Amino acid sequence: MSATMTRRSRRHALAGAALLAVAAAAVGCSSPQDAASGDKNAPVKVGLVYSQSGALASYGKQYREGFTAGLAYATNGTGKVNGRTVEITEADDAGDPNKAVSAAKDMIGKGVKILAGSTASGVALQVAPIAAQNKVLFISGPAATDGVTGINRYTFRSGRQSYQDVLTAKSFAGDATGKKVLVFAQDSAFGKANEAAVKAVIGGAGATVSSVLVPATATDFTPSAAQAKNAKADLIFVAWAGTTASAMWQALDQQGVLGSTQVVTGLDQKSTWPTFGAAGGKISFLSHFFDGAVDNPVAKAAREKVGGSLDLFHPDGFTAAQLVVRAIAEGGDDVEKQIKALEGYSFDGAKGKLTVRAEDHAMLQPMFQVKFGSGGQPELVKALEPQECAPPVAAMKS
Repeated sequence: MSATMTRRSRRHALAGAALLAVAAAAVGCSSPQDAASGDKNAPVKVGLVYSQSGALASYGKQYREGFTAGLAYATNGTGKVNGRTVEITEADDAGDPNKAVSAAKDMIGKGVKILAGSTASGVALQVAPIAAQNKVLFISGPAATDGVTGINRYTFRSGRQSYQDVLTAKSFAGDATGKKVLVFAQDSAFGKANEAAVKAVIGGAGATVSSVLVPATATDFTPSAAQAKNAKADLIFVAWAGTTASAMWQALDQQGVLGSTQVVTGLDQKSTWPTFGAAGGKISFLSHFFDGAVDNPVAKAAREKVGGSLDLFHPDGFTAAQLVVRAIAEGGDDVEKQIKALEGYSFDGAKGKLTVRAEDHAMLQPMFQVKFGSGGQPELVKALEPQECAPPVAAMKS
C-alpha cells in the first residue's frame, strides 16, 4: 500500500512467487512433533501467506523475492539457523482474508512456528488474531494498515504503516493551519487507514480534512476526479494500490486536478512510473523505498541477491527474513523468547536503520521525499530519519 500504492501501497498490491531456492527443504520431511520432542536438528517451519495472485500480485512477488534474498543474506547462504534448516511453506491468499485465515490455520496445524506475509491490509488484520490464538509468531509484510501495530504481542511488521506515509506527506505541507486537505483513496482497509491517519496527523496540525473514497470495484474514475477538483483543496493526498492506478491518475489529470493544487502520493513500484507520463512532474511523492534511495552495504547485498535491481517491496521481504532469522537464532521454538528477541531489535536493513519498537512492535524506519527528474526517473529530495516519521505508540491490545 503507499499512499498511492499507487502508492505502493498499497494497497499497499502481488504476482506469481519465485520458488525459495535457499533454505527450502521438501515439505513433509519432518513432523510437527520433531521440534516439540526436543530435536535440536529439526527444521524450523515458516509459513508465507501472501498474494501470489490478485490485485496485489506484483507486490507479493517482490516480497517473496526479497524474503529469499534476505534469508540467504541473514544465513550466509546456508538457509540454516543454529544448524537448523528454515523450511518454507507457501500459500496464495489472493488478497482474500478468508483464504489467508484458512491457509494460516492449516500451516499451524502442520507445525509451522512462524507466519509471515500479508500483502493486503485486510488479510493482516485477520491473520494476526489467528497467530495470537495459537501462540505463533506473525510478521506482517507490505500491509500498511495502522491497525496491525499493537494488535497483539505475537504480531510484528516488516514494512511501514500508513501513519508513516502520512507523516512523510505532512513534511511537504509546511504549516497546515487553516488549510483544506482532501484524502482521495480507495474504499478499503488501506484507504480508510490512510484517511484516519491524515485526519490525525494533518488534521491534528490545524487543517480541515475531507475525503473522497472510491469503491474498490470502480473502473470509471471521472466522477470521483470531478469531486476532487470541486473540493478546491490546498493539498490532495492520494492513497491507492493495485492495477487501476493508471486509469485513476489519468482521470485526475484530465479533470485538471494535478494542475490546480498540490497533490501528494506514495511512489509505487517501477512498473507504474510510466503511467504518470508528463503528470509525474506535477506530483510530490512520498516514498517507502525506491532503488537508489539507500546505498548502504545491506541494500547493495539485497540488490545483488535479488538480481541487480530492487523495487518497492523487496525490502519488506528482506526485512521479514532478517526478523525470522533473529527470532529463531535467539528463541528457537519458544515464541516468548522469539518475541523478546524482536522487541527493541535495531539493525541495518535494505532501506537503512530499522528498529522494532518494543512497546507496540511498530517498525521505525526512514522514509523519503521524491520527485521525478527530467529523465522520468525518481530523484531523492530528502531522507526523513526514523524518528521524524515515527507513528504514535499504540496500546498493545493483547
